[in-house]
Amino acid sequence: MAKIDLIMPKMGESIIEATILKWTKQVGEEVEQEETILEIATDKVDSEVPSPADGTLMEILFEEGDVVAVGEVIARIETEPVSGESDPEIPSNGQHEAPAPELASVVESVPYVPVSEGPAAGSFASSARFYSPLVLNIAREEGISMLELEALPGSGRGGRVTKKDILSYVEDRQEAPQVVSAPQVAAQPVSTRKAAPKPEPKVASTPPPAPTPAPTITHEGNVYIIEMDRMRKIISQNMVQSKHTSAHVTSFVEADVTNLANWRKRVKGDFEKQYGEKLTFTPLFLQAVIKALREHPLINSSVDGDRILVKKDINVGIAVALPNYNLIVPVIKNADRLNLVGLCAAVNDLAARARANKLKPDELEGGTYTLSNVGTFGNVMGTPIILQPQVAILAVGSIRKLPSVIETAEGDMIAIRQKMFLSHSYDHRIVDGALGGRFVKRVADLLEAWNPETDI
Repeated sequence: MAKIDLIMPKMGESIIEATILKWTKQVGEEVEQEETILEIATDKVDSEVPSPADGTLMEILFEEGDVVAVGEVIARIETEPVSGESDPEIPSNGQHEAPAPELASVVESVPYVPVSEGPAAGSFASSARFYSPLVLNIAREEGISMLELEALPGSGRGGRVTKKDILSYVEDRQEAPQVVSAPQVAAQPVSTRKAAPKPEPKVASTPPPAPTPAPTITHEGNVYIIEMDRMRKIISQNMVQSKHTSAHVTSFVEADVTNLANWRKRVKGDFEKQYGEKLTFTPLFLQAVIKALREHPLINSSVDGDRILVKKDINVGIAVALPNYNLIVPVIKNADRLNLVGLCAAVNDLAARARANKLKPDELEGGTYTLSNVGTFGNVMGTPIILQPQVAILAVGSIRKLPSVIETAEGDMIAIRQKMFLSHSYDHRIVDGALGGRFVKRVADLLEAWNPETDI
């Protein structure tokens, strides 16, 4: 028998620990390769940890609720010996061969794939449903189409297709031609995974995300007490830490975005037809932010003691409100390399997967600046809190039609214009009011200067 150490995986460059939420397998139970053994949580995302091999779970070293450092052994799995495995023989030259490297170190070097990661490349890349690499390999080897895989019921968490599910389907698929009459079908045991008529394309769909657990609510007299969930506790801690770390200052600018708003209204239908992406205001705001960051590189930095670290990469985070009223900030890496279509695709994809709890841990890492669109809630402006270790964050308010004084060749006139406020919070330790104010004014100027004849 061989024993394999199950290691707490590293799920992001800044992740140093994770909390064990639930053991889905108990000591003595058999596990299959890629089958979920436990669920863990970091301050970024919740993930499942799969088994690295077939075997039996022999030891659990930490309890549910324990916080465990990355790299710690959290459980041990006993596997069957490979055929021919026995005590090593002494070579004929009388010398002992060097022992093979510990299996645990080999397993530790295998990259960990979190539950939120999408399917592998190839014909399965278009699916938003999660499939483990093992399931995808079996599907390819057996010639199972994406349509069949999408329609296959899964017995795993959230409808995941397990190794057992797909092997059962393969077996039934091979046996299906032998079934020649209705009585023979009726005589077989009933199973949700038995061969079914080939589904029509419209049947395939992505299963909904697991529902968010209801909060624990108690009451004392006339006061209701709601226990914070894990994410809300983390948000609370991070916001307080940011206020203690940075000297927050906020500058406000009003922008006339009439040309931009009218242009978007006119082209959004054609844009979606041409590129398959909804054109929201966020990527339009991002274009202006990115250009302003190039011109004001000190805003795209962080503080390390007495050193200012100016980042060459422009990685912009976008704040996304979740259905449970929590907040998460996925990051568009190298956003300055994307055109408008690329920014649209990135914003739409990250926002959708954030709300479905399907983000990868590294998609929440490495941000150098953050944009928060508080206007989506009808707010005129806000005073956002900096996301550490960044030094600034921009909040954009709702766009409203307002009477405004405009200058013309014939003199001043009153006209209806579409306006919005931009609120720029920055770290006064390294960003003074002149720089912080100039930056947000530059963003506003870029939005106001939008060419209404811009091609999509």
